[in-house]
Amino acid sequence: MAGFDDPGVFYSEPFFSEDVTEDGEISRTSAVRRFKEFIKTFLDHENVYSYREQLKKRYNLRQYKLLVVMEDLASFDAQLADRLTRLPADYLPLFEHAAKEAADEVTRPRPEGEEVRDMQILLSSDANPLQIRDLRSEHMARLVKVPGIVIQASGLRAKATRLTLQCRSCRNIIPNMAVKPGLEGVSLPRRCSSDQTGRPKCAMDPFFVVPDKCKCVDFQVLKIQESPDSVPKGELPRHIQLYLDRYLTDCIVPGNRITVIGIYSIRKAGTKPQKTGREKASSAGLRKPYLRVVGIEVDSDGAGRASGQPLTSEEEEEFRRLASRPDIYEVIARSISPSIYGSLDIKKAIACLLIGGSRKRLPDGLTRRGDINILLLGDPGTAKSQLLKFVEKVAPIGVYTSGKGSSAAGLTASVMRDPVSRNFIMEGGAMVLADGGVVCIDEFDKMRSSDRVAIHEAMEQQTISIAKAGITTTLNSRCSVLAAANSVFGRWDDSKGDANIDFLPTILSRFDMIFIIKDEHDVAKDTRMAKHVMQVHLNALQPATEDAVEAELDLPTLKKFITFCRRRCGPRLSEQAADKLRNRYVVMRGGARQHERDTAKKASIPITVRQLEAIIRISESLAKMSLLPFALESHVDEALRLFQVSTMDAALSGSLTGAEGFASEGDQEEVRKVERQLKNRFPIGSHVSEQRIVQDFLKQNYSEQAILTIIHIMLRRGELQHRMQRKVLFRVR
Repeated sequence: MAGFDDPGVFYSEPFFSEDVTEDGEISRTSAVRRFKEFIKTFLDHENVYSYREQLKKRYNLRQYKLLVVMEDLASFDAQLADRLTRLPADYLPLFEHAAKEAADEVTRPRPEGEEVRDMQILLSSDANPLQIRDLRSEHMARLVKVPGIVIQASGLRAKATRLTLQCRSCRNIIPNMAVKPGLEGVSLPRRCSSDQTGRPKCAMDPFFVVPDKCKCVDFQVLKIQESPDSVPKGELPRHIQLYLDRYLTDCIVPGNRITVIGIYSIRKAGTKPQKTGREKASSAGLRKPYLRVVGIEVDSDGAGRASGQPLTSEEEEEFRRLASRPDIYEVIARSISPSIYGSLDIKKAIACLLIGGSRKRLPDGLTRRGDINILLLGDPGTAKSQLLKFVEKVAPIGVYTSGKGSSAAGLTASVMRDPVSRNFIMEGGAMVLADGGVVCIDEFDKMRSSDRVAIHEAMEQQTISIAKAGITTTLNSRCSVLAAANSVFGRWDDSKGDANIDFLPTILSRFDMIFIIKDEHDVAKDTRMAKHVMQVHLNALQPATEDAVEAELDLPTLKKFITFCRRRCGPRLSEQAADKLRNRYVVMRGGARQHERDTAKKASIPITVRQLEAIIRISESLAKMSLLPFALESHVDEALRLFQVSTMDAALSGSLTGAEGFASEGDQEEVRKVERQLKNRFPIGSHVSEQRIVQDFLKQNYSEQAILTIIHIMLRRGELQHRMQRKVLFRVR
């Protein structure tokens, strides 16, 4: 028929006619369809439908979540991935709805009457993270990736996703009222919309929540802080609050280093109730930022973590060649704080501390620590604090603190009340934040004894148990402790021996190596040290010394090499090394027991099984430097030598060490007898002639040298005081 065109066939989707709206956005129906196609049809590099299989497996295990890599979504549909990144609050619910529909299809047949459960989408990405201090207003409502350390964690709470309201007057019910996700709440209607003839209107604000008919999810609030190595000098570390819900909750504890992907959101800032109308109006536009987390990466290993880019294949090959050198042990020791003259044994011990031993998990579930603890005890001005500062910089994770300004809660963990929610939250201290690294405690002797007791468990068991305010949990503190302290009298007094150490054996036994550093007067040594200090100050960029080595490692290389060794190697003792160490331990115990019998007093540093495990850890760290699978006899020999020059020398230091002419045990015992009789015969405050004392003891067949020596030592201690020529005053017993 003329005048009629050939009729075409037209179709449209329900509610929407095109995939793209007028403003260029993808329609909701099209987005759901594309998300579902991605889940069901995406093929990975092994030609496997990875997300479909993951969805089916997790759903059958009753884990209603799906982990999606953003790069996979971008390779499937770049526009959809871009929309999800720029408008995550709009497109993430569509993604979860598509996952629910896909789960309905891939899990059939199901038991009759079983409804499909809601799915949660967890995102991950290989994009470079953004620091907390770099978050700006243009990142608002977008997906961001932020690293940090968890410093606070609240308990699990319930948040309603769907509310059921009921009117108090007419009993009218409003079901399934949606609640915005995150920390934002919902405003209840002010008026009841029901219209019943013959009844008066309902009053204002008539609705209340019916808890039994609400749908809720678990949520948790965390606070993360910037990593110490990413904080500029002289600035405070920034922090931000995190909101986690459903399957992201209850998997993070304070001290974990995490990288989160979340929606940069805002919530209404808390206001004080005592505000005038003008103040309320001025603060109405204030909002507090937080992250609504949609993906999280947790480093649960706790050993060898380090910030920065991963190692390249060229760097790994270079480090393997470096580890194969026979003098790698000396190279690392000389690379530690080269501006400090001497102290080679201490630097070797610090090298062992940075590398660490092997952490072991026993068949009964218990663990044995692999981290090494060192105590530097001695005179001021011996560069102890400088060594601690260098270790903080070179360690993969380093936290520096001072004993005088640190409390037990600041070192371990504390439980405090959240000022907004009024709930108790947990906040980690220095040893929790240093999990997987080194905590440096300066002025260790200035700490209160009660605070030192608090770190006993953290040093040996490497855990921190909290039982306060209804919170009972255990935090990890898998870190090495490098502590520096002065003696009781400020400077080390050889005549007082064990009295210089004001620490209980319970804390001393937890240190693997204890070095006593003395500022000895030696003209030749002082000349070399002064020359070294002058060279350091004249040319700070090249701290040259007479013993300088060309193969010294710079700070970034040394830090990467330490991280590489800690990650790639976990040596154990060989059979021959274990036999040799067992025999030497029996000899050490016998020598310490003989010393206690000779001196008639117990050593302040006991030799126990902890010291045997310390030698094992040192041997393993020496083997780890060379990337060897087993610690050999040569490693045990060096570990025994380090233990001998540190802890054993400190444990066997007698009360009269350094007294001239008294090298034998018999001479020292004679001096002790003279001291005991002096204190017993003469009361406090009496004036006695020194010549009379000497004559009385000479009649008892004591040597004049022993008598004069003990009088001289007691004068140095302050127990005797000269009043006139050749007379002394006994002050204390």
